[in-house]
Amino acid sequence: MTKLSPHLGVAALLTTVATIITTSNAFAPPSTLHKNARHHAPATTTAARSPPSTSSSSSSLNAVPMPMLIIGPMIRRMREEKDKKNAPMASGEEAKSEAPGLRVGANAWKWPPVWPYDGNFFKRTAELNSKGNNNPLANPMAMMTGDADANSGENSTDVVFDSMKFWEDKSEVRTDLDARVAEKITNHYSFYLRDGMSILELGAAENSYLPPSLKPNKHVGVGAVQSQMEANPSITSSMVVDLNKVIEDEGVDNDDFEKLCDEGFDAVIMANTIDFLVNPREVFKSSWRALKPGGIMIVPFLAKDAYVEKFDEAFTKQWRDMTDDQHLWVAGSFFQFSAGEGWEGLKGFDISPEDAKKEEEGMLAKLQQKDSDAPCGAFVVQGKKKSMAEEVDENDVEGSIKSRLWMLPTLEDRDKKLVAPRLARAYDSLDSQQDKDLMFQHCDSLPKIYASLIKMDQFAFTFSMQAQLAADLVGDPDFEGNDLQINNLKMGLGLRKPSKDFWAPVGKLTAAMAPEEKVNLLAYIVPRFGSEDPAQGEALEAFVAGLEPTFAVIRSKCPNMKEADVQLLGSELLASEVLKPGLSSREEFAVWMGALSEVDLEFILTKRKSFKEEAKQEMESFKEEREAETKRVEERREKIQEQVMAARENRSVVFNPRTGKMEQIEKKGDGFFQNPFN
Repeated sequence: MTKLSPHLGVAALLTTVATIITTSNAFAPPSTLHKNARHHAPATTTAARSPPSTSSSSSSLNAVPMPMLIIGPMIRRMREEKDKKNAPMASGEEAKSEAPGLRVGANAWKWPPVWPYDGNFFKRTAELNSKGNNNPLANPMAMMTGDADANSGENSTDVVFDSMKFWEDKSEVRTDLDARVAEKITNHYSFYLRDGMSILELGAAENSYLPPSLKPNKHVGVGAVQSQMEANPSITSSMVVDLNKVIEDEGVDNDDFEKLCDEGFDAVIMANTIDFLVNPREVFKSSWRALKPGGIMIVPFLAKDAYVEKFDEAFTKQWRDMTDDQHLWVAGSFFQFSAGEGWEGLKGFDISPEDAKKEEEGMLAKLQQKDSDAPCGAFVVQGKKKSMAEEVDENDVEGSIKSRLWMLPTLEDRDKKLVAPRLARAYDSLDSQQDKDLMFQHCDSLPKIYASLIKMDQFAFTFSMQAQLAADLVGDPDFEGNDLQINNLKMGLGLRKPSKDFWAPVGKLTAAMAPEEKVNLLAYIVPRFGSEDPAQGEALEAFVAGLEPTFAVIRSKCPNMKEADVQLLGSELLASEVLKPGLSSREEFAVWMGALSEVDLEFILTKRKSFKEEAKQEMESFKEEREAETKRVEERREKIQEQVMAARENRSVVFNPRTGKMEQIEKKGDGFFQNPFN
């Protein structure tokens, strides 16, 4: 194998590397490389450096060298693939109304249904090493060689990285962005920020990179080091806040910061900070709350290796492990999983200077990399806050409910999408406006419901069933989500030991019912708890006491009815007549049941089952209509865009004095227009 001399110049080094590549199949497909490795010894680079071999195999290898020209097409294909991967995912029309560098348009983002990151994703190196490296299973080689300490896992302790101390210790260290990169960030800000705006800056330090001519109404800095913010001439007021201290799924845990967010800002900017956040979802939730409706959040960040030598210890795992392109999508996901559709116009930009360093792979690419003075890459992800519905728009009930769910904790994006249409149907089914208003308010109790539902086995109790139960509970005017109701929900779900006087007998007597039917019954029972009305307590006692006698009557009148149907029919008849005070007493219900015939009971059961099937079909039809409408709107939007582009390319419009109207004229063959009305 040819050795590279450390004294070779760059040009000579590149020549040597190119020679090695041509003779060792460096750009061959993996299968070819593996095949050659199995059947051939490595060929020497030149005959001058290696004496002729006497073996026939060696002679044959040297006799047929790989042509030098094969590298050109391969490199070209590689570059074409790379260019294709780096092509902007945004339309030309969209780019015209945005700052330069638009890379990902508003409609290009795709997200998983739930928060996709585990706890280690946002840990720092010290935190990862404190536990992982002491665990023998984390280092199989150490176990195989006998170097692992069998007891080290038991004695290991978690290290918590003190970010505030880290930044205070680094208070004299300046970020010192390359002037070309700083200019790009400033120019991007200038496209969206205006005089008179109120600006909140998160991760504030000694420089905000705002346009010098910008005159904001106020510019509040929130950072880790007070002395750095005091050195920033743009900031009008500041406060020290640990952005990594949060209330899970709620926001930043700081009372003063929460009050500050209540003031409402036109813009939130957060430059070169996202790479150090360990709880980004909560920070973005707080940012959404801090914005006025229509306000914008702008998040610039640099390439992953921009200031490794200065702040390496504070980088999170995701920043170390992922590429700059991936960082763009990860940053976008923080918007999505903080407030979902509460953000609009989400876009990603590559604002890197033209001569910026690029992420390259392979030895040749690294050798060909531009000089060390080249600036680093720079990127931006941004979105605007949508207005939340304060009351229900009767023409768009589902949309109003969706906006109510944007910032609710506990619910994943998947859950919100499943429960919103069901809540809309429940809302439409209510008779009085008072009940509808109550239900809209009770949407805020969904996190309490889902705190229990997420503990259920998703295979036995599917996400759709969870959404239906949640919608049925919120749709009941008596459900407030109080502690007694939530406690009984947990007992009904089997998450807590059932009460001996109610849930234990109910569970035993309805054991044959299908899970979805039990969900129905649960949604009817739980709202009845938590009332101070003594009559409601008596109704609950009457229900549990009446189950066995009711089932016995149905079995006697319908001997061929399945036990699951007996329990379904009996429990629902009893619930509909006895569970709500003022409908039927226990005695009245018994007389009514005694008067029903087998035909009557079979008819009620059939009607009940057909109602369920009709409701299911109605939901499916509703989904199909909604999907069709969404598709129709998207197709119409695309068609309009195509027409606009075609009109710009092929036609123009002028005033026709004869008709008094604006009329189209065709473009001539030479590409120019001629007014026929002159």
